[in-house]
Amino acid sequence: MPSRPEPRSFCLDHAGVKAWLMDPDPEALQRLWSEADRIRQARVGEAVHLRGLVEISNHCLRHCLYCGLRAPSTGLERYRMEAGEILACAREAVRLGYGSVVLQGGEDPGLTRTFIAGVIRAIKQETPLAITLSLGERCDDDLLAWKEAGADRYLLRFETSDPQLYRRIHPDLPGIPSDRLAQLTRMRGMGYEIGTGVMVGIPGQTWDSLAFDILRFRDFDMDMIGMGPFLPSPRTPLGGHGSVAFLAPADQQVPNDELTTLKAVALTRLACPDANIPSTTALATLDRTQGRELALMRGANVVMPNVTPLHLRALYEIYPGKACLGESPAACQGCLEGRLHAIGRTVAKGPGGRKRALHEDAVSCDSNH
Repeated sequence: MPSRPEPRSFCLDHAGVKAWLMDPDPEALQRLWSEADRIRQARVGEAVHLRGLVEISNHCLRHCLYCGLRAPSTGLERYRMEAGEILACAREAVRLGYGSVVLQGGEDPGLTRTFIAGVIRAIKQETPLAITLSLGERCDDDLLAWKEAGADRYLLRFETSDPQLYRRIHPDLPGIPSDRLAQLTRMRGMGYEIGTGVMVGIPGQTWDSLAFDILRFRDFDMDMIGMGPFLPSPRTPLGGHGSVAFLAPADQQVPNDELTTLKAVALTRLACPDANIPSTTALATLDRTQGRELALMRGANVVMPNVTPLHLRALYEIYPGKACLGESPAACQGCLEGRLHAIGRTVAKGPGGRKRALHEDAVSCDSNH
């Protein structure tokens, strides 16, 4: 068994993060869960922010090896929501008491600069919602126009900090090298709150690279950080036997399981105490009974209920069998409120932006709580 810090000490250098990620000892992990929950409570509070997710397009020009929306996917009915449909979803989010919406889509050239700017302005004119965009890699002119129109945040997952693995699973577009960390940096300069994340257990991910991912979140001082287990899609090269060629050696390959994902969530809370960290749909899909709640008890403070029209949700198939596909927004809201109450948490009010503390008490190698 790998070495780990002494009880009540949490070393967040690379060796310390890696050791905690690999540690199977329930007693030791209980200390990790408790410390992550303590930091979460102290820094972001008991209230859980609900962000209404609107999946506005499943068109994508990318060939990513892990995503069911990839351009070569066959048998998938493509859609792109109209501005009025998106606005109706925003109205529903307001009716349900959410403070923000997330407009998410594939990397779709049909979502033009003008179209998205118009949608943002309409939502801002009619509602008090904060707006997060998650539309992939876009040029600076698009990003600046959307910020000027009123967008507040941008979510762009870098997926893995291993450059070789990233190039394998996320091919460049012809003549356009992919550099998501550079885009995140530029967007922060534009005034966006920036969010990112990784998949836990994607074929080829090692314990070393996942530890580097968590430290990268801290180094870039990310405002929002999402981590979910890698869930394979049969529409992708990594969804079947093709994934075997990507696997790291057995003692180095990170598993795409619930326990490892929860460790990553907890360690990210310790590394980034002020960040907004969602309990992801992927984790709820992996464990429908308590996956969402466990993440909230191990450092997470955000949930993203889906307000996409029901007839479109199944078409936004990044991976199959997504949780809550058939639940109406109202039914989902009632379920969420009950689940949050059961673990002693409340629903937050307002837009829910990051609130930076005046001091830092993130655990470090010499912390001793």
